[in-house]
Amino acid sequence: MPTPITRIGVLTGGGDCPGLNAVIRAVVKDAASHGIQTIGIEDGFLGLIENRVRPLTPADVSGILLQGGTILGSSNKANPRKFACGLLPDGTPKIEDRTDACMDVIRSHGLQALVVIGGDGTMSCADTFVKRGVRCIGVPKTIDNDIYGTDLTFGFSTAVQIATDAIDRVRTTAASHHRVMVVEVMGRNAGWIALHAGIASGSDIILIPEIPFSVDHVCEHIRKRASEGKKYSIVCAAEGAKMAGGSAFVERVVATSPDPIRLGGIGKALSGMIEEKIGVESRYVVLGHVQRGGTPVALDRVLATQFGDHAMELLKFGSGEAKDMDAERGSRLVVWKDAKLGDIALTEASNKQRLVPLDQPLLAAARSVGTSFAEG
Repeated sequence: MPTPITRIGVLTGGGDCPGLNAVIRAVVKDAASHGIQTIGIEDGFLGLIENRVRPLTPADVSGILLQGGTILGSSNKANPRKFACGLLPDGTPKIEDRTDACMDVIRSHGLQALVVIGGDGTMSCADTFVKRGVRCIGVPKTIDNDIYGTDLTFGFSTAVQIATDAIDRVRTTAASHHRVMVVEVMGRNAGWIALHAGIASGSDIILIPEIPFSVDHVCEHIRKRASEGKKYSIVCAAEGAKMAGGSAFVERVVATSPDPIRLGGIGKALSGMIEEKIGVESRYVVLGHVQRGGTPVALDRVLATQFGDHAMELLKFGSGEAKDMDAERGSRLVVWKDAKLGDIALTEASNKQRLVPLDQPLLAAARSVGTSFAEG
């Protein structure tokens, strides 16, 4: 018989996201009701590296359901296997493997399992500990909705709503001044936010990373609309969208980060190209981190609560597809697949991304109402 779970750790890794607190709340309250103590690990895996943890009780999570962000803090720069800890004499980052130190912290606090809430990078970090014998339950979090194996992640619906509201507001000023407005939304490699917000807002052109675009085709669609008496156009562009034969627009490079490339700039560049090519006044808006902040919408609160509940079910009883309780087989990722809760092996989601497939029905739906993807 497997040893009953009595003490677990929970952490939130990667970027912040609406709904994180709802998951923490569900985990802590469910755990407490079954006599399981929860230890909160601060600032993602950085808390393991630096031994910064604290007990969490139901009183600590009372009232946090509707709060954005995470009460535990987060970090997207703390990969234990590749931890940047200063600079070498030549100015390059000094990288160390701090996995052993993290294992010492896990053992010293008697943690029998970890609930790891995060995106693809966080799941890849968790896989490191699974291989060292630590049982991990992953809860998929990202506004980009790009975690492999799940149709939906919490935080996505809030980000789409924020982007849609912003585009709705931009539309009125675009119409008043007969301008082209380019709205740059998040989405490094996956265009789910741009696709959903673009359709929801009635954007005239949607640009996503999966479909390289042509500036000439963007301009051609704007001209076509003008010839039909439509004096303004809205372009919804994912930050990772790229021109055919080119690469994504890079804002800057952070050498000390595990993910050093910071995308951005497509809005500014594209609005300038449109003005130069066809002489139509253009403006751009970059939504940026606005999409990750604030109160989660109802759908994300519900989904996050369900995810937290299912994570605890997996810890208490195991998966129907993986009855063994050893770390490798007992480490699972909570997923929403085919409109129901489920779980897959955590390793399945490691180092993978769920991109918009070219046969995605939403692409056809958008095209049917006259939306252009300006394919190159």
